[in-house]
Amino acid sequence: MTATLGCSSAAEKYSSNGRLTATGACAGFVQRSGLVVAEAGVFWLQSDPETGANRVWHLSGDGTAMPLRTRFLNIRSRVNGYGGGALAAAVGGVYVVSDDQRIHFIPQSGGQSRPLTADTAAYGGLVADPLRQRVLAVRETGQGVAEGCQQLVAVAHNGKMVVLHQGEDFYGAPAVSADGRYLAWISWQLPDMPWLQTRLWVARVADDGTLEHPRVYPSPRPASVQQPVFAGQNLWVLSDHAGWWQPWQLSPQSPSGAWVKPTVPEWDHANAPWQLGEVHHCPLPDGGWARAPYHQGCGELWLSGCGQAESVRVAATFSDFRNLCTYGGHLYAIARSPDRLDAVLRIDPQNAHVEVVAGGEPALPGQALSYPLAFQVTPLADENIAPQGFLYLPSPPGDKLPPVILVAHGGPTSAAYPVFNPLVQFWCQRGFAVAEVNYRGSSGFGRAFRLALAQKWGEIEVQDMARAADFLAASGLVDGCNTFIQGRSSGGYTALMALSQGQRYRAGASQFGVTDPRQLRRMTHRFESGYLDWLLGHPDSHPQRWQDRTPRLRAAAMAAPVIFFQGGQDKVVVPEQTRMMFAAMKQAGHESELHWFEDEGHGFMKTVNQVAMLEALHSFYRRHIRNVNECN
Repeated sequence: MTATLGCSSAAEKYSSNGRLTATGACAGFVQRSGLVVAEAGVFWLQSDPETGANRVWHLSGDGTAMPLRTRFLNIRSRVNGYGGGALAAAVGGVYVVSDDQRIHFIPQSGGQSRPLTADTAAYGGLVADPLRQRVLAVRETGQGVAEGCQQLVAVAHNGKMVVLHQGEDFYGAPAVSADGRYLAWISWQLPDMPWLQTRLWVARVADDGTLEHPRVYPSPRPASVQQPVFAGQNLWVLSDHAGWWQPWQLSPQSPSGAWVKPTVPEWDHANAPWQLGEVHHCPLPDGGWARAPYHQGCGELWLSGCGQAESVRVAATFSDFRNLCTYGGHLYAIARSPDRLDAVLRIDPQNAHVEVVAGGEPALPGQALSYPLAFQVTPLADENIAPQGFLYLPSPPGDKLPPVILVAHGGPTSAAYPVFNPLVQFWCQRGFAVAEVNYRGSSGFGRAFRLALAQKWGEIEVQDMARAADFLAASGLVDGCNTFIQGRSSGGYTALMALSQGQRYRAGASQFGVTDPRQLRRMTHRFESGYLDWLLGHPDSHPQRWQDRTPRLRAAAMAAPVIFFQGGQDKVVVPEQTRMMFAAMKQAGHESELHWFEDEGHGFMKTVNQVAMLEALHSFYRRHIRNVNECN
């Protein structure tokens, strides 16, 4: 339910008058992710603009960013459906997970990659164990809820595999101490998701590489614990048992010992771990720390220690940071910003000097960009934190208040970040404002805010989208008579539920959106097999709630025209869901359009189809803009 449109960095193609075309909004993007370091150097994954495949890049001896020369491999993990952790650096090269889910070793000098696994399992969450010349990984077999299984394994250079731990439903985030004596990892059990409740494990590593006496290190209260990392003899994690994902120091020698928190703000220092391999905190060589918390929806990078009396914020022009790691006395990170392509940053912790060593090019050179304006809706009486978001106004501005498109992010346990999105710029260059809303249930605003969505999906986030629409209209920034709403996947579900509850919106769009949660519950993969019950309650216990919050059954109540986009190969939102809802709206006499793409799945990947969707959506919204004389 978090599948994306497939284009999320910057455009290469523009029309002759300099405006971003539909083709330019969906083609030629470079995404950088999976930054890792080892004695062999600094490596990251970079998408190929022509094929969309992920390849390994590295910093050469003179500091130049170069692709690692090897037989072509498309690098992507599919563990849990969303992957992550498909790259790990080691002595002499890197481990990767190829698109066929085998682990390969690629020498630093390039050349022939060597497969280390040959079974049909999927692998992800790779972490090198350099002292034993092996790689740790999450191994996943089986696709269904009943037959699916995960293990924490180690794979040696000769392909020999050792199962380190099994018996838990899901595994992630293995971390090895510098002396190789301890291993920590995370697990969780169905029906939980990893941002609801996880368990931290610690074990000694025997001389033969197996684990001795693995034990759970219990958190003081039920919590989502993530991203364990060793710093000297201490183990650090990010845990939300005190209300926010914050750093905590533990002693691996004493699993029942105290949890100690440094002085840090009450901010989330991580996001919802949909993917394996997330890294938002990192020990620095001199004993300090680098941390990447989220403050009011925006990512920040802070350094503590480093000879400074107080923590120092660095790289303030960037607004999201991932994959923090150190090499040669420097901190490295993947960073995003509102006006640049994804960048690899190198930061000197001693003087906070920031250098872009790869990427970071201007997103739309020579063109006016629309920058995000943070907003927060008026809090309710019992709210500690009100929903917020980011508004993008037309560029260049017009002489009238612009129509506004409200975007409900997917997940729904995810978030909208103030980073460059060419699809947003596409609308802003055509006279529309765009508002990306972080409704209750979004991550980055504390545990209580994130878990407020429990059993209230289709209710409170719909309310928050309406509150955002009313707030922006009352602010005098947008034309409240011309408000549109759209979303992909679970965001499409939110848009459809909103359109069935009043006259606020002129029209809306469901991009492969959920229309039948009960059918999705029957068809979804193992990772999310308990998620729907958390979002809506068990259907046997709450049958009326499931009926009331099924958009397909509310087709007659739709108060505005709807345009649907659906892939014929979608395995998440079964295509028949969308077809049946479209037919129900037609039968009820409501205006709707269905655009069918037989060759697409859950998230459109082909440029030609992405272009067709944008052009159809633009035409649809234009037809339903109401002039000022009709707005009463």
